[in-house]
Amino acid sequence: MKLITEVNYEPMSILTEVDSSGNKFLKIVGPMAVAEQKNKNGRIYPRAVLESAVDKYVNDYVKTNRSLGEMNHPPRLTLDYERATHMVTKLTPDGNTWIGEAKVLTTPMGQVLKGLLESGVAIGVSTRGAGSITESGGIKTVGDDFFLTAIDAVSDPSGPGCFVNGIMEGYEYELDSTGKIIQQNIAETAKKDYDKKRLSEARKLELFNSFISQVSKLGRD
Repeated sequence: MKLITEVNYEPMSILTEVDSSGNKFLKIVGPMAVAEQKNKNGRIYPRAVLESAVDKYVNDYVKTNRSLGEMNHPPRLTLDYERATHMVTKLTPDGNTWIGEAKVLTTPMGQVLKGLLESGVAIGVSTRGAGSITESGGIKTVGDDFFLTAIDAVSDPSGPGCFVNGIMEGYEYELDSTGKIIQQNIAETAKKDYDKKRLSEARKLELFNSFISQVSKLGRD
């Protein structure tokens, strides 16, 4: 499985609410995930796949007050509490779209997000998760092993492609028997196998061609 991030280009609405203690806080509200529609990354999430991932995210993260997000989408699956800006409090299906609500935190990075919102900066969201992808006819379909770990805030959601290329090719992810996320560096794993002469000649050629392809992509970016 690979890291997959998707940017929603619909700016969030901003609400000011008051908690039980009378303290005011900002909340961002808007569409946070969309199924059955080819997105700007050329990917489609089948309804059943995204619904399952969102339901698990709600149960594992939202209901346990662990549904933290960060500013922009970091190239990892795990959460960094020191960089948390908001906490998702609700995700409600509306057709093939999930409308979400997130409370802006009083953390140092949350204050940065608050300042951007109050200054009129358009804020979108980016889902962060991992899964397999199959491609056919130029369309990439996310597999049923997809799982969601965070919904991040992204500034300037209508900006150029720096937010679009959301697959980190250098790493694979898997879940162990306890549900813990394990990150594997593909290059390091391949090298170890190569050094131990576990790779066939065909696999060595495949890895070499993949490496050349990645270098070529870097040269074009």
